[in-house]
Amino acid sequence: MAKIQITADHVIVKLPLWRQILSLSTGFTIPLENVRGATMDPGAAGEPKGLRSPGTYIPGVLTLGTFYRDGERTFWDVHNRSRVVVLQLTGERYDRLVLEVENPRTVVEHIEAATRPS
Repeated sequence: MAKIQITADHVIVKLPLWRQILSLSTGFTIPLENVRGATMDPGAAGEPKGLRSPGTYIPGVLTLGTFYRDGERTFWDVHNRSRVVVLQLTGERYDRLVLEVENPRTVVEHIEAATRPS
């Protein structure tokens, strides 16, 4: 499960060590201006993933790593689909991050508040 920290200028995504190893990613530091939005989306876990490169995919159990579909690069870290948050990005290596987090509603509220124009 990803841990998300929001600072004055960035969204920081941290992954547990075993997920770093399976996904070949240490996490992300994304400037707030590159976050277009965040949504709770348990249904996202059921959508087609596309081509995996690199990562781990065990259908219905774990989706972890980089996937390409329809010209879009998405990073997935999902085991429990009921806790999924989707971050839409611009100007970043990934177009989307699909992440399982402990409290999706709180994460979305904090990201939306941080990215809302003052």
